[in-house]
Amino acid sequence: MIVLAVLVVAVLAVGIYFLIRSRLTPKDKEKRRRLTVNQFGRIGDATITEVDDNTIYYEYSVRGVVYTASQDISTLREHIPTDPDRLIGPVGLKYSTRNPANSIIICEEWSGLRTNPVKPAPELSSPQGV
Repeated sequence: MIVLAVLVVAVLAVGIYFLIRSRLTPKDKEKRRRLTVNQFGRIGDATITEVDDNTIYYEYSVRGVVYTASQDISTLREHIPTDPDRLIGPVGLKYSTRNPANSIIICEEWSGLRTNPVKPAPELSSPQGV
């Protein structure tokens, strides 16, 4: 009798899990993927090769294999500088150790972007007493 009760609870838990998971929108699934890679991923180096309106294209290598990937940044615009073309160049990334092709450049909780702040121009001082 106890075994039957445990089995029923386990089947219900699995059913509820799949029901909730199947109701996620594509945006929610992508956010979950980004946060999972952020939490469990390994840090590496990449190079951003191109930036479009809502996509960052980048390349990186893991164990001698070169990957070319892209990331949709439409939901992360508040974390991106106003001039995204300045992002082209070296950047940090996180990738899944189980699937190195699963990678991110930025998410809600982490960013591998290396933005160079604009340095203010030095003030020219006029010679005093002239």
